[in-house]
Amino acid sequence: MSNCCSVPEASSRDGEAHIVIVGGGSAAFAAAIRASELGASATIINDRLPIGGTCVNVGCVPSKTLIRSAEAHHRAAHHSFDGIESTSRVADFAAVNRQKQELVAQLRQAKYLDVVAPLDGVRLVEGRAKMVSADTIEVNGERIAGDRILIATGVAPFVPPIPGLADTGYLTNESLFELDELPESLIVLGGRYVALECAQMMARFGTRLTILQRSERILPTESPEITDALTAYFREEGIEVVTGVETRSVRREGGQAVVEAAVDGQTRKFTASHILAATGRRPNTSGLGLEGAGVELDDHGFVAVDDTLRTSAPGVYAAGDVIGDPEFVYTAAYEGKLAAENAILGRSTKRDYTALPWVIFTDPQVAGVGLDEAQARAEGIDAESATLPLTHVPRALAARDTRGFITLVRDKASDRLVGARILAPEGSELLMEIALAIRYGILVEQIRSSFHPYLTLGEGVKLATIAFGKDIAALSCCAM
Repeated sequence: MSNCCSVPEASSRDGEAHIVIVGGGSAAFAAAIRASELGASATIINDRLPIGGTCVNVGCVPSKTLIRSAEAHHRAAHHSFDGIESTSRVADFAAVNRQKQELVAQLRQAKYLDVVAPLDGVRLVEGRAKMVSADTIEVNGERIAGDRILIATGVAPFVPPIPGLADTGYLTNESLFELDELPESLIVLGGRYVALECAQMMARFGTRLTILQRSERILPTESPEITDALTAYFREEGIEVVTGVETRSVRREGGQAVVEAAVDGQTRKFTASHILAATGRRPNTSGLGLEGAGVELDDHGFVAVDDTLRTSAPGVYAAGDVIGDPEFVYTAAYEGKLAAENAILGRSTKRDYTALPWVIFTDPQVAGVGLDEAQARAEGIDAESATLPLTHVPRALAARDTRGFITLVRDKASDRLVGARILAPEGSELLMEIALAIRYGILVEQIRSSFHPYLTLGEGVKLATIAFGKDIAALSCCAM
């Protein structure tokens, strides 16, 4: 990408800078709110998804409420407490989805539209945007000029060009969340976070599930300890997990979708009533006129930016999923705010992802922050890890759910944490203590010597720090 860091400060019209924001998700709204706080005006141009973008409409909000619905149904019939009999059935799947949609509509209104409505100088425009120059956007036949432009158009599901898939028909996460009837069976193409969250959710509602993953493991960027354990938990729930799959073709026979694939050199056929393509995401950059305006894209079509979120075109910034990893709603909002500050104030503040926490909302959840041991050693850190199985966490024992473990990674020379990986029910709730310890250099010994309430899952973090030097099995309760 060419150097674009010598862009002059934004010009003003009647003393007010104007930023044009293409996109309507968290990055766009964070930028507009910050622009208003800085005394600038903002025009948000939105297309495709309703206001709120992926997260509130077809991502975080609908998926997590449906995951909780499926979990409530599953746990009613699958618990480990003696003397308690309970059952559950999905009596009306359409009602489950209606309740989900009510929440989506509520949050779209309360957290997006109602937030910007009272802000002076913020305008919303619905329509397809196209850059006609580095400072002008055309939408609905109108040309809107800005002192700065922010591209925050997000991503959409990527569907691989598998022969026959388009003719056979398929679901994406967007259309899956809109079903009013529960599929009898489902083949999920993919084995990363969207695929796994959706697969377990649908299986718990009662759909027969098969996961076909191209790599040799699900979540191939994570350690075998995590992926092997999670695979085993999925199979215990009746989910068929097949890895090392080369999908060759898809067709429909007798009302069923048939996937023909090579697995370990052998041809296999998989059938189901529906197919879910969860094979990644692609940037929403086509048709925007970006390259004609001098905005460079990377090899995968994402907008190329520097660490200050400037693109190759003077005065044009980009933020959120459209610039690629990390693709989280909270990082998109962070980038939108930062881009607005840099654009309007003429700053060159760089984005900082030190100790960035992330979560995969399977059950048990996969959560992480910082480096794993292999990554730490690759960076030249004299790292060691300590793993605490949840069988040693009193809270997990009392809840009779000891699936998973907590792994901490520290720099032996400094006694500082550099990362963590967690596989645990509600494992996401453990992340922030660890993330703050990494960010602010809190020593393992300082965590070990601090109070953690007994019979909390958070006590597991303290126990994991003790595991660096002691045998946890040899300690009493509330060990110090």
